[in-house]
Amino acid sequence: MSNSLRLAINGYGRIGRCFLRALYESPLKNTLQIVSINEPADLATIAYLSRFDSTHGVFPGKIGTGADCLIVDGREIGVTHASVPEEVDWKGIGVDLLIECSGCYTQRHDFDRFLDAGCERLLISQPGRSAQDVDLTVVYGINHGELGSHQRIVSNASCTTNAVVPVLDQLHRAFGIGHVFLTTLHSVMNDQPLIDGYHHSDLRRTRSAMQSMIPVGTGLAQGVERFLPQLAGRVQAKAIRVPILNVSAIDVVVELGCDATSREINLLLSEAAAAQPGLIAYSIDPHASIDFSHNPHSVIVDGSQTRINGPRLANLLLWFDNEWGYANRMLEVANYWGERFG
Repeated sequence: MSNSLRLAINGYGRIGRCFLRALYESPLKNTLQIVSINEPADLATIAYLSRFDSTHGVFPGKIGTGADCLIVDGREIGVTHASVPEEVDWKGIGVDLLIECSGCYTQRHDFDRFLDAGCERLLISQPGRSAQDVDLTVVYGINHGELGSHQRIVSNASCTTNAVVPVLDQLHRAFGIGHVFLTTLHSVMNDQPLIDGYHHSDLRRTRSAMQSMIPVGTGLAQGVERFLPQLAGRVQAKAIRVPILNVSAIDVVVELGCDATSREINLLLSEAAAAQPGLIAYSIDPHASIDFSHNPHSVIVDGSQTRINGPRLANLLLWFDNEWGYANRMLEVANYWGERFG
């Protein structure tokens, strides 16, 4: 492990813990090494939530603790409890790449605080507030080839962008796209309360997550347009949180540039799935969302739901595990980027 890429995780919540689990379930555990976790919670709780997970089950290996460290399958991972970047000696830890999963930072001046505190590079688990706040926004399978040693702040985009962009890219290449409307049906998130309560400026998010379907804002349209600039001004999106713990879907309504049949669309996307087996999946089975929990793909195209209204108005249904699929893409981006600067 002496030549492994040394990673740290800042913010050990849903994505941070899934990232660690994804690594330990992957052959990349012999290439990438998590050496540090920074999380304000106490060590006993960190260990407990690493071992037991209501969505992804019991950790398949061994979890223990030592003096200020988490022990995972015999490997020690140092744990700090800082609330700001400057309180961690990242340089002293010897971190090659920080996986920033706190969700607290969206602007370059905040990311620069990690660099100033001794981090060499950051991979961020959400989009920057603008494209200019990061050196590159990546959707693995679309533009990860642009990663290089000159970048220091990279965003892994959002789980919804990772899911929909590969499909829209295929449709645009084959048929052209006039306009797109995207409706995300997203599982609950930790910015929602279990019961109604004061906590958020978005009044809808003060309502109980488990009792209602709740419309929320989304930046998905802007995320899509960053990767498909030819669609600028032609993408609209909305999101509805639904009361399930995990797995989300995107209902895609797209105006194609030429006539197409549902069979032609499904053939295109099933062939794309065969060509990119770790990225896109395709199925025509009669699914429910739970079927895709712990599914590592960015997107699963449900061919049974593909519809055409008239010759050019298409409707598709896309599934994705918003936690596990996204964590696996972060893992692949970290590995690919590390090979470029390592």
